[in-house]
Formats: sequence, structure tokens, C-alpha cells
Amino acid sequence: MRVRSGKPRRRQAVATAVAAALVTLAVPGCTAASDGARGSGEASGTGSAATASASTAPPPSPTPSYALSSAPRTIPAVREHTPARGPGWKPAADARVVVPPGNAAALADEGKLLAGELRMGFAETADPRPGDVELALGAKNSGPPESYTLTVQGNRVRVTGADEAGVFYGTRTLKQAVKSGGSAPEGTVRDAPAKPQRGLNLDIARKNFTVGWIEDELRRMADLKLNQLGLHFSDDQAFRIQSDTHPEIVSTPHLSKAEVRQINALAARLHITVVPELDSPGHLGAVLRAHPALQLRDVQGRAVKGAVDISNPASAKLIDELLREYLPLFPGAFWHLGADEYQALVYRDPQASFPQLAQAARQAYGPSARIQDLAEGWLNDRADVVRPAGKVPKAWNDGFFTAGVVQAAKDIQVEYWTGKENGARPPLEYLREGRKLVNLNDEYLYYVLGQPNQFTYPTGKRIYEQWTPLVLRGTTPVPARYAAQILGARLAVWSDLAGAQTQAQVAEGIRLPLAALAQKVWDARPPQPAWTEFKALADRLQPPG
Repeated sequence: MRVRSGKPRRRQAVATAVAAALVTLAVPGCTAASDGARGSGEASGTGSAATASASTAPPPSPTPSYALSSAPRTIPAVREHTPARGPGWKPAADARVVVPPGNAAALADEGKLLAGELRMGFAETADPRPGDVELALGAKNSGPPESYTLTVQGNRVRVTGADEAGVFYGTRTLKQAVKSGGSAPEGTVRDAPAKPQRGLNLDIARKNFTVGWIEDELRRMADLKLNQLGLHFSDDQAFRIQSDTHPEIVSTPHLSKAEVRQINALAARLHITVVPELDSPGHLGAVLRAHPALQLRDVQGRAVKGAVDISNPASAKLIDELLREYLPLFPGAFWHLGADEYQALVYRDPQASFPQLAQAARQAYGPSARIQDLAEGWLNDRADVVRPAGKVPKAWNDGFFTAGVVQAAKDIQVEYWTGKENGARPPLEYLREGRKLVNLNDEYLYYVLGQPNQFTYPTGKRIYEQWTPLVLRGTTPVPARYAAQILGARLAVWSDLAGAQTQAQVAEGIRLPLAALAQKVWDARPPQPAWTEFKALADRLQPPG
């Protein structure tokens, strides 16, 4: 992945300069009279004009010689590059990014963004000129989702994609190639991601992140070809999005609905899906402060932190009202239901400690049902609320229980973060059930502010050198035969000790881990450059600070 040597270009420049000097020396003899005399002499084969012309004519210009190109230097690295000989391509003052009229509705945003980044013009035309960059959609089913082909040839660039996202990722490759090497190398890139879900998870409940900060992260994510931003907006500490149905639960500060729409609009233009998380039936402390009657209490009347009483129909009514209110606010395909760390289930004997829950479980699911079945039923019921809006439901892995009367619906995607919590099982158990998983391994991918509970900030080097999407728990990978069930991964920022870092410190802290993650979810193969080379490239493409 080294940049093509500049030596062939210097040889060309020297040769061109020599030829130009010789042409300049020959110009005085190249008058109309001498041309006529030369023509006459050539026709007769005699005369001093022919001799003079032969002695002053410039030698033929040498054909430029170029080494075979190398792959563009990008993060993530392109998966396939066919080298070619040629000078490559760089932006020129009169060059444009062009989109054919038939693709203008789909690709104008991508074209205008790239044109602004490379300081080029933009046009809708089917006739690209030398120096132009052409963006176009490929034929239907021309490749897997998010795939693209980028060709640099004859002082032109052509980017085609199987879909709009593919074309967009081709523009990210071109932008990075110019930034890292000064030009895009000659040849053809064929590229596609290994995993369909790639991104960042952000806890905005316990730490208020500004709209501007979130938008800056979206732009950085887009350049890394990451396509998913998880927003955990409700927890024990705060509830961070405006609510019209239940304004009493909303914390200050919070995101207005207009600001959420603004975030979603930018994300959509950058081909990033925002995945909202309204966590329940635990982590609801902010909601319960306004609705104390819904607080779960044990047999001795003690309140259980963050937990709603799932035997009380009013609890489900409140959460479902919030879900239905927010569903139109988030146009993406996914909805995260949480379901983790329901504290009733950490008691030594949940059935004895919470008789009201045990009774509700038996009434709903039969005499052998337990509290875990009531909790699993809660998850399934909330999934039933979001599915009609076209959402794919997600939940944390410790919300999926085994050996019960009730099982979580098969279409609920498992967000696997730990094997240590109550109810959590080794990842193989989920995979053997045929479930699809997203990797948020707390050993590598948890950026927990303040580093409580033995968490340490993840490093890009460790992710780059040790982690793969197959490493779901701890440091041991699951067998490769399950790779297709692992849909991707996200780096997770958790704001446990919100004041431990500023927004700027968080951005810098996750910069290299995100870059390393982007590489590993785009291409499952071991990366070729050493970490030091990768880091240097990351620093060039997205400088510290």
C-alpha cells in the first residue's frame, strides 16, 4: 500500500524539458520558406535545405514511462486494486464532478459533497471531460450492497456503485487517496464491506453531547465508511430527547425533536443509520422519578434501581406511548429495545423476592413460568410495537434467556457486549440457536468514561492487532463457520462518569479505535500494514485534535 514512487514522473518532466529546449532551438529554421524548401528538397532528394532541416529537426519525444501503480492509501484499505501504468489523477481547477441526468436525483448530494471537498465544480451531464470525476449507479444487482468500482484512466475518474451508498464510499476512497498521496493512482478499485453493520454507539443519556459534536463525529464516521450510530438516550441519570406525550420525564439539557431531525438528515446524506435506544425494563431511573408508582419494589418494599414493575400494565402503557411517539422521528431500519440488566433477576431467589412478578408470569405464561419469562415476554411485546413501523428490533444479549417457557423472537438481533452479566451466556449459545449478532465486546470496544469497574480505555493498536468480529467475548474468537451470523460491530462510548472527559477528549480518545474498527469490519482479513504505518496514515487522514 505504498504510494507510487515519484521518480517516473520526474523522468517524464526531464525528458519533456529537454525536448522543449530542442524545439525552441529549432524554431528559427521553421519558417514558411524553409518548410517549402524542405518539401522541395525531400521531393527531389537533393539540396542543402534537406540537410539543414535534418540537422535542426527535434528528436521525437520519448514516450512517458510509469511504474505500475499501487493501491490508494485509505482507511479502511481497499479490498482489491488492479494496478496500471499512468500518471494517476489529481483535482484541477477546471475539472468537475459530474453526474448523468438519469442519476441526478440519487447522486447529486454525493457529487456536490465531493466537489466541495476537492474544490471542483459540479455538473449534471452525460458528457464528462478530461479531468472530470464521473459518478453513476451501476445496473440493478450489479454488485453486493455498498459495493463500488473506482477506475482512474486517461486523466478521468469513474465511480460506479451497486447503490447510492456504494457510490458514496467510492467518493470517500477518492478523497482519501488525494489527501494521503496527492493523487489517485492509475488502475481500478473494486471494493465492498465484509460486514453490513459498522459504527459507533453513543451514550447521550448520562453525558449531554452537543448537536455540533455529534455531527462532527458523523462526518468522521462517514469518511471511515461506518454506517451506524447508536443513540442511547435514556438511562437512570437522564432522558435526553424532547417528548410531547410525557414532557415530565425529559431532562435538561436535551435534544429537541428539530435537532434530532437535523442529526438524522445529516446521517442520511452520509449513508449512516441512527439506531435509537429506549432501554427497558431497566435503566429507567429518569422516567421513574416522574412516575414513582411504576417503580419495582421487592417483597420488603425496597425500590429496585432503574427497574419498572413489569407486572403493572401501566408500565407497558407508558413505554409503548414513548416508543410510538419516537418511531416517526427515526427513519432508520433498526430500533434498540435495551432489555439488559433488569435488576429483579440478579436477586438470589427472584421468585421469592418479587412475588408479584412471579404471579404475573404464571398468569401470563402458565404454572411453570418464572420471572425471566415475564421479562422475555416484555421484550417480545415491545418488539411487536416497533415492527409495524418497519423496524428490525435489537436487544442486549443479557436480555435473552434460556431454558424458559418464553423465548425471545428470532428476528430480534443480539447486541453482544458481555458474558459476565446475569442471564448472559457465551456467544456460541446464541449462535447455535441461529441468532444474528452484532459485536460490542466490552473487552475491546467499550470506551467507558472514567474507567470504572475495571474498564480501561480501548486502544486502536489493540483492536487492530488482536480483535476481529469473531471475537465476541473476551479474547477468544468463535469458529469461523459462524461468521455470516455476525453482522458487524460498533465501538461503544458509555458515560458512566460523565465529567471524566470533555467532548474534545472523547473525540480524540475514540479517533484511533474507530479507525481500527473500521478496518476490521470492512475487511475481515488480517491487515497488511504494521500498526505504526496504519497509525501514521490515520494521523494524516484525520489528524489528532
